[in-house]
This record gives sequence, structure tokens and C-alpha cells, in this order.
Amino acid sequence: MISTLLVANRGEIACRVFRTCRELGIRTVAVHSDADEGALHTRVADTAVRLPGAAPADTYLRGDLIVKAAVAAGADAVHPGYGFLSENADFARAVLDAGLIWIGPPPEAIEAMASKTRAKDLMGIAPLATENVTEADLPVLVKAAAGGGGRGMRIVRRAEELDAALRAARAEAASAFGDGEVFVEPYLEGGRHVEVQVLADTHGTVWTLGTRDCSLQRRHQKVIEEAPAPGLSERLEEELSALAIRAARAVDYVGAGTVEFLVAGDRAHFLEMNTRLQVEHPVTEAVFGIDLVAEQIRVAEGHALASDPPSAHGHAVEARLYAEDPAADWAPQTGTLHRLAVPGDVRLDTGYDDGDTIGVHYDPMLAKVIAHAPTRAEALRALAGALDRAAVHGPATNRDLLVRSLRHEEFTSGRMDTGFYDRHLPELTTPAPDPCAPLAAALSQAHKASRFGGWRNVPSQPQLKRYAMAGEEHEVRYRHTREGLEADGVRVVHAAPDLVVLEVDGVQRKFEVARYGDEVYVGASALRALPRFLDPTAQHAPGSLLAPMPGTVVRVADGLAVGAAVQAGQPLLWLEAMKMQHKITAPATGTVTDLPVTVGQQVTVGRLLAVVQPTQGREELRDQPPTTRSQKES
Repeated sequence: MISTLLVANRGEIACRVFRTCRELGIRTVAVHSDADEGALHTRVADTAVRLPGAAPADTYLRGDLIVKAAVAAGADAVHPGYGFLSENADFARAVLDAGLIWIGPPPEAIEAMASKTRAKDLMGIAPLATENVTEADLPVLVKAAAGGGGRGMRIVRRAEELDAALRAARAEAASAFGDGEVFVEPYLEGGRHVEVQVLADTHGTVWTLGTRDCSLQRRHQKVIEEAPAPGLSERLEEELSALAIRAARAVDYVGAGTVEFLVAGDRAHFLEMNTRLQVEHPVTEAVFGIDLVAEQIRVAEGHALASDPPSAHGHAVEARLYAEDPAADWAPQTGTLHRLAVPGDVRLDTGYDDGDTIGVHYDPMLAKVIAHAPTRAEALRALAGALDRAAVHGPATNRDLLVRSLRHEEFTSGRMDTGFYDRHLPELTTPAPDPCAPLAAALSQAHKASRFGGWRNVPSQPQLKRYAMAGEEHEVRYRHTREGLEADGVRVVHAAPDLVVLEVDGVQRKFEVARYGDEVYVGASALRALPRFLDPTAQHAPGSLLAPMPGTVVRVADGLAVGAAVQAGQPLLWLEAMKMQHKITAPATGTVTDLPVTVGQQVTVGRLLAVVQPTQGREELRDQPPTTRSQKES
């Protein structure tokens, strides 16, 4: 029996495994980089061990340090989590060689399936040779042979784009996984990403636990997942289950794993087998009433599965809440997460607590929110409603995108595919600010003055407050009167620091307000209080390109220097943040007049990267934000 378990990962992954361990009475050990010393997963574990020496982004890849930490902490088992080392056969062997229990498949099974190219060979599917791709093969998907999470992937629709896509994918895969091998496979437009959860024991029993649909993706990384996959025929479901069992038995699989497919119409195409628990496993747990981590531990202890899996009930859907700006090419965001609270009868899996810092070194996922209900429609409604009412105070997130996606007719009708965001991103990210939010923000502060006699006995000018919201500046005016606060066009029913009630056209609306310095949150609206007078030293010259995120300058365009002529949209430099590369492009045709950064330099949000003086004057650059695009497009 396992008594003490170390999780070889961080954040939400570690916190989720620790939760099951506590329920089973197993002591827990966390490992952490220096950047994660105060992270939630280190705080909730019984014991935490620092991993010395490595850079924060590489720390959790050091299997040798993790095995030493497990031995030093007195652990008798290691759970690899969902990523990083979970599909590393050498790490699994090192754990076993140290006399520890490995919560995962045999190293040989990991080795057989770890490379997507070898997995396809095992299933009798040959990938395209990169040197033989022709126009007839397009579109194709360039894909990293190792790892996952959408890194190292590029869609190629034109032959002349293939070489650049191969170079970019290799660089990103090497950075993320330490392995730059890539391959090419056909890309099916309009396909759905469907997967099957498998669970196998050491006694020859293999379960399949239904299907999941993970078609809503950005950068080939899943955003919304659900179980079961809607709209599949009974014949196709049986085929997927049979293929998943075939893959598991082909490598004598043990433990939890996922077999992934691309489904087009009523045809299924094998993609890969992930020899680990997936991030989206909670939807399967909800539908089957099972704890997959507990089952992993039981299997590792030698227990046998029942001959048949439990029955499925209802529908579950999961949304991944990211600190990112979908409207700015999904640029990751950093800063303080002041508050994260999701109401309703939903499950919240997170690696953050209120007041934690979202750093630059790791994936920007804040939490997973999961709803389960008797029907798909009810589950979608419950999850959208919970996210809509959630308090998410801090850096920009994809919360609004998730709510709109869950309510989009194409998704609610089950007609989505992996191109959903390619088609609908502009409409899903169009700002829809609440026009009453700035007034509510101002009145939540104004109550202080009214309590102390802020009204005057003679007519006076109204109070004026300014806020930035959704990229625009808003001015609001209100007055203190004998009867209380007054504003044009509305009746102020109640005004307190945390709650403002306004009557608009005979309808009362409630606004919950939270304030953190100049940051103000009114319901789902994020505002920033502006000073009465602008600071002239804070202004930047037209054409200034500012870092949209903290990161590292990993590349400057060849020949780019002060005095160079550039075209609008031309790539100037690339930033790497959270294992992804982001392209910074020229906002207009003109001349580079400043280039104060170099390759390898760390930059913070708002750092000046370059200045492009437009050829045709400055008007075209007025109020234009820096342009960023993912290197996947280069």
C-alpha cells in the first residue's frame, strides 16, 4: 500500500492529485522551482522539496532531481501528473530503479507510444515524408513527434509555407520538450477531435470509458471539452472503443491513458495515444462517477479492475480558464490574481488562490471549470452561467470567450469542429462593455463623501470620474444632493463600496464592485481608474511597439536595425513566453527609428521594443496598439 506520494509536476495538476491522496489517507510531497516556492501546490502538500539549479521553465523536466527529492522526502510512489515527465520512459525507469512505485504505464509502453511517428507505425499508419509533400497533399499539419499541448504544431495550406513551418515547429518543440523532431500528416478541414479514455490493470482487463469531444481549440490546444462526444453514431462509438483497446493491448498498457482521433463524418483517423491522464479527465469522471486518480493508484498497487466499467450518466462539459487575451492572438497575461470565485454547482480545479501571482514561466491556465447535468443542454447552460457570474479579478482572461462559445448556436447544436475559432473568433472577442459599469464604479466610491455631507446647498458642477474599459476611455458625472447620489438617466437605489444598485428605464440592476488600487471590477467588467491629469512622461512616440507580455527576445529579423525600412505587417522580432513564441510586426510602412532590445534580453510588459516612424505621417498610428501574432503564422 502506498503511504507517501510525490507528484512530479506543479500547479493545478499537482493540486488535483493531492486532493485524491488526502481522501485516500496518503501523505503528499510537492516539488517546486524557485519561482514556485510559494505556489498553491507547495502550500497544500504535506511536504515540499526545492529542485535546485535549473531555470524555472526547465526545473520540472529534471527527472534526476525529482527522484532524489522523492527519496529524500521518504515517498514510496511517484505520480507524474499530466505532462512534463509523464510520458518520459527514462524517468519511469529511474523511479522504478530507485525502488519507488510508478503511477503510470510500463516504460516500454511509454516508449512505444511516446513518439507519435512510432505510434502510427504501431497502428499501421505511415506519416507523410516532409520532403515528399505536394500540392495534392495540402493542407497538412506539421506536428511535434514528442510532447503535446499544441506546441510544435503548424497548419500548412500553401507549399511555399512548408519550410518556414517546419523550422518554427522544430524550434518550438525543442524549447518545449527538448526534442525537435517533427512530422507531417494530412489535415482534415472540418474534422472533430474525439478521444477515448482507457484504463487498464496488470491482470489483463482494459476499460474504455466513453468518448470526449475536444474540438474547440486554440493553437491546437484544447479550450472546451465534453463527454460524451455529441452526435456520434453507435457504430462509430464502437469502432473508436475497439481501436482504443487495440492500441492499449498492442503495448501491454497499464493505468490511465487516452487514445485520440480525428473524426470526419462517420470516419475515424488515429492520431496518437497519450500515455498519461489528460487535463480533460474530469468530464469522464463526472459522467462515470469515478475518480481516475484513485483508480491509477489502485492499479499501481496491484488491484484488479472489475470486469466491466461503471455505467455512464448524463453529460459533462469543461472549460479551461486561461490568463490570456484572445483578441490579441491569445497573448498570455501575467500579474496578480486578486480573486477567483465561481458560483453554482460546478467543479473548480485550480492551482491558484486569491492573491497569487501568475508568472511568465509556465502555461497560463488558471483553472478548469466543470459542469455535469442530465443533458448536454443543461450542462452547457450551467457552465456558461457559472462562468458569466464568476469573479475573475486580475490579468485579462478568456472568460468572456468561453461564455460566448458555450452559448454559440454552432456549439450548442453540436455542429462544431476544430476550425470553430478560425471562423468565429472576431465575433466572440468583440468587446461588449456594460455602459453602466463606469457609473457603478464611481458611485461605489462616492458613497464615502455622501456619508460625510458631500452635498452642497447651492448648485455646483457634477463630480467627474474617468475610467478605461475595453480599450476606451469613459467619463461619468454624478452629484451629491439632499436625497443622496444623483446621476443623469438613472436612479441610484443603493451605493456602497461592494454593491451598487441602479434603476435604468424602470429596471433595477445590481452591480458587485471590487477595487484593487486603480483596478476596478464591476460584475464581469474590468476597469482602470484614470487620473484627472495625464502624466506626459508616460506617453510613447507614435509607432512605439511595446511588449504585450513579459518574456525573452528570442529572435530579431535579419538585417533589422535603426534606419531600416519596413513594410506594414512585416515581422520585426519574436518574444518567447510560457513556452510559446509570439511575433511582433510593424504597425505601418516606415522606418525603424529605435530598436532598444537584443536577442536573449528579458523584457517586462510595456517595455519599448521598437519604434517605427510611418512613411505617410503619424495619423495612421494614432491610438494603434502594438501588433502581435503567434509565430505559428510565420
